[in-house]
Amino acid sequence: MKDLKYLAAFSIPAVAFLGLYLKGYWVWATPVFAFVCIPVLELIFPVDTKNLKADEAEHQLKKKVFDWLLYLNLPLVYGLIILALYTVSTGGLATYELMGLILSVGIVLGVNGINVGHELGHRQTTNERFIGKALLLPSFYMHFYIEHNYGHHLNAATPEDPATARYNQSVYSFWFTSAIRQYFSAWKIQLKLLKNNGQSFFSFKNDMFWYLIIQVAYIIAVILVFGKLAMIFAILSGIVGFILLETVNYIEHYGLIRLKTKSGRYERVREVHSWNSNHVIGRIVLYELTRHSDHHYKSSKKYQVLDCHDESPQMPYGYPTSMVLAMLPPLWFKIMNKRVPEAMVTS
Repeated sequence: MKDLKYLAAFSIPAVAFLGLYLKGYWVWATPVFAFVCIPVLELIFPVDTKNLKADEAEHQLKKKVFDWLLYLNLPLVYGLIILALYTVSTGGLATYELMGLILSVGIVLGVNGINVGHELGHRQTTNERFIGKALLLPSFYMHFYIEHNYGHHLNAATPEDPATARYNQSVYSFWFTSAIRQYFSAWKIQLKLLKNNGQSFFSFKNDMFWYLIIQVAYIIAVILVFGKLAMIFAILSGIVGFILLETVNYIEHYGLIRLKTKSGRYERVREVHSWNSNHVIGRIVLYELTRHSDHHYKSSKKYQVLDCHDESPQMPYGYPTSMVLAMLPPLWFKIMNKRVPEAMVTS
């Protein structure tokens, strides 16, 4: 039964489906559930720092149920999008209902779309990577696959990394700097890969070009099938989805910087360069994303066997709660700045 605890990750799309069905003020149930109910539960439930033993981890890796719990997000996410687009296109929704649905669908796109796409994007099989990229599509963040895998994991906790928030940088500033810099970084990485392989810009191997075509085709398909209002809804929901991702990026490495060695190079990425949280609710809902240091230590390591490292800087709250705090910069700085190692602040 413990293996099925990750079914709780489907609670957010379940609430979103409920809101779509009941409409009215129920369309706001998803943001309330994600950023009020879950943070309250995180404060109630205890922190769990236990790690699996070597034989237990090996046993867990053999269980396909953990993979299928990820794959199921694909029909759930796309089913929700199609139902939401149909509901919007039929008309009759009040402005407050449309706003609630945009936030609700956007939250699902961020949590069950991009987050799961991130996990699958680190897998070795083509099919799993395909599902991961498909989950990035509705948020218009397919370039994340390239920048995250070939950029962020190399440059994390350095000024060169778009997805590392600077000390005293607000989350609102970070949304813009990270989103814009990551997109251009993805193109830079793509062009370098093409050059290294002796291929031209118009090569079939230019994934960034294909991502652009696919995402534009998605928008065109939405407007042709569901109309202009649905297209606007799809775009705004996608924006909410990637803003949610960028908020997570913000709290994952805020203020943490790799120091330079005598040779002038940055020290290797270590456990101290990511903020971690062992609050069980956030861990389950986000498929152990909160054990971020271990993910950077070995990015191909599956979520169900990620470890807690004692030397990793710990957040006082879970990731969902921390995301809410980040929206209040003065409070965020007051709580988090004193936790950033002094050597990193003065570097």
